[in-house]
Amino acid sequence: MRLNYILSDLGIGLKRNLSMTIAVVVTIWVSLSLFGSALLAREQVDLMKGNWYDKIQISVFLCTKDSGGRGCAGTEVTTEQKNRIKQVIESSPDTAPEGVFGETKKEAFDQFKKLYKDSPIVSTVTEDQMQESFRVKLKDPQRYQNLVSAVAGLPGVDTVQDLRQYLDPLFKALNGLQVGALVAAGLLLVAALMQISNTIRLAAYARRREIGIMRLVGASNFYIQLPFLLEAVLAALIGAVLACGTLWVGVYFVVMQRAAETFRVWQWVGAAETFQATLIMVVVGLVLAVVPTFLTTRKYLKV
Repeated sequence: MRLNYILSDLGIGLKRNLSMTIAVVVTIWVSLSLFGSALLAREQVDLMKGNWYDKIQISVFLCTKDSGGRGCAGTEVTTEQKNRIKQVIESSPDTAPEGVFGETKKEAFDQFKKLYKDSPIVSTVTEDQMQESFRVKLKDPQRYQNLVSAVAGLPGVDTVQDLRQYLDPLFKALNGLQVGALVAAGLLLVAALMQISNTIRLAAYARRREIGIMRLVGASNFYIQLPFLLEAVLAALIGAVLACGTLWVGVYFVVMQRAAETFRVWQWVGAAETFQATLIMVVVGLVLAVVPTFLTTRKYLKV
């Protein structure tokens, strides 16, 4: 009997506030979609940094027969030259302990084939065309100029690249987008919170006489609040499900089908990160429903 009453009360509340409920669903849908996107943006930046930014700061590419660097003179780097280059790198006070990683032509070619396994360009490149290199991790990434100056003019060195000069603008832009998305999502979540509060307030005000009678006959606070709570939770869950679906569709078509296929050099967010983000989104949606409902209906529970 009580369950029938609660469900009946829920149906009446949804009919009375249908337009407001739809507005709440749409607001939660949009805000949680943007919030989930910001969470994935943060994960994406962390993945990119994990692959490149925090591991390798300087790449020293060695000469091949076709290299045009000033230390090459049209000849392949010799073993003696490689040993000298490695000695200079390791003896630098800026090089981190165990911070020198050598990459052979075979390793470079294997990595190239892995990154471009589905591209026709693989068939046009041979292992002999790859460059050997040293990848150097620094104690202080800001102090890269000393090592670059020491290595750049050595015989056998083609080019020296500091990857941070290329990655810093990218990560700054990504971090800016991430902050912007979080701010926008936060504002929309506040809007959703206020909209839920207004919807519950209107519903409670319209039924204040019924609530007063229920309090006089001894109904508990939770029993009186339950229909309002279910109404808010239902709207929040519908909005959260739509937001989660939007996020999954976006990740599949934008990231997995396009970005991951086009930019193979990066590691991209996938199902694991998306699933984690959707769980957080559902929890946030439920909090948005439960907290304002309890706070808003409290004033109508006093006889």
